[in-house]
Amino acid sequence: MTTQQLLEQAAAHRRCAAALSTAQRAAALEQMARALESAQAGILAANEQDLAAARGSVSDVMLDRLRLTPQRVAAMAAGLRSVAALKCPVGETLAETTLPNGLVLQKRRVPMGVVAIIYESRPNVTADAAALCLQSGNVCVLRGGKEAIRSNMAIVDALHAGLAAAGLPAALVGLVQDTTRQSAGELMAARGLVDLLIPRGGKGLIRACVEQAKVPCIETGTGICHIYVADLAMALSIVDNAKTSRPSVCNAAEVCLVHEAVAGQFLPMLAQRMAEKHTQLRLCPRAAAIIPGTPAGPDDFDTEFLDYILAVRVVGSLEEAVAHIAAHSTGHSEAIITGDEAAAQAFCTAVDSAAVYVNASTRFTDGGEFGFGCEMGISTQKLGARGPMGLPELTSYKYIIRGAGQTR
Repeated sequence: MTTQQLLEQAAAHRRCAAALSTAQRAAALEQMARALESAQAGILAANEQDLAAARGSVSDVMLDRLRLTPQRVAAMAAGLRSVAALKCPVGETLAETTLPNGLVLQKRRVPMGVVAIIYESRPNVTADAAALCLQSGNVCVLRGGKEAIRSNMAIVDALHAGLAAAGLPAALVGLVQDTTRQSAGELMAARGLVDLLIPRGGKGLIRACVEQAKVPCIETGTGICHIYVADLAMALSIVDNAKTSRPSVCNAAEVCLVHEAVAGQFLPMLAQRMAEKHTQLRLCPRAAAIIPGTPAGPDDFDTEFLDYILAVRVVGSLEEAVAHIAAHSTGHSEAIITGDEAAAQAFCTAVDSAAVYVNASTRFTDGGEFGFGCEMGISTQKLGARGPMGLPELTSYKYIIRGAGQTR
């Protein structure tokens, strides 16, 4: 099936997706979860083929983004069930008022329609996106990268089996099998067929979608995430978790800013911990005067490393830290480590990112961790969705007006 045919089929099923009852959605998601579990061996075999093709051409941390394990397949199934347990937002009345002329005005949530997702590497996104779209009354069109095509096909085959077991059409979840740039371009240009486009991947993909798309597009962000250390308590474990627990994801910390008052104590501890985790430090001159490491280059504070690399800068004040973040952040997630509540409040007010943390790791910027079941991506824009995109972010609204014969 061509990409155009897939899009036309998806658009033809908009009303079907929107009309599903709560029971139908829950039953379908349960059947899809069971189908994933039953197909685990086939999914892992397909994933191993993808991994074999990618080895030698990508880094180990990027291989980790691509890799599936029994635990990750089980987590995909658990994500489907988590989404099924969430309330569908479709039909929710957001506001209601009676106008002076007696008209009753309701603002009510409705599905977007056809949601297209262009993403890279991580095949678990396939199941997450399908679940969120189904539960929010949408049809999804998935376009993964060539590096994960076998994995994605195996996952979608299982999801289709689950939909069939629930008596629903496979067209509710579509997979674009053409992984060339042409198919991505077709999704970006599909006015009238795609109601929302969500790019989820590297800087180049996101920029291309934002600049070229003719359909509504959500800018999901690369994550140049910062941690500002102003207090020694908790700082080492938080920075360690934010950087090394999974460096290949967008909520991993890439920059550590350290207040000069604690730099002399904190940086030697950081250097030792990062050496244990085989993490390279890129140091500003002030940090390099305290600990050994690689001098930071001109681009190191503007790079999403997605690797075991951390840029480090010593700053003289909270204001200097905030100014650095404003100049270099991608608006994803930032954290402050402090015991001073006034400093915490000032940081939260001044930092303009989708998620701002006090004394916690940036790794929590995630739909599952936020209680959304899973996510469609992390939006770093301000208009519309912002932060982890769950069910409400996949809906729009319309006005329902009830009258009793009023004319204007």
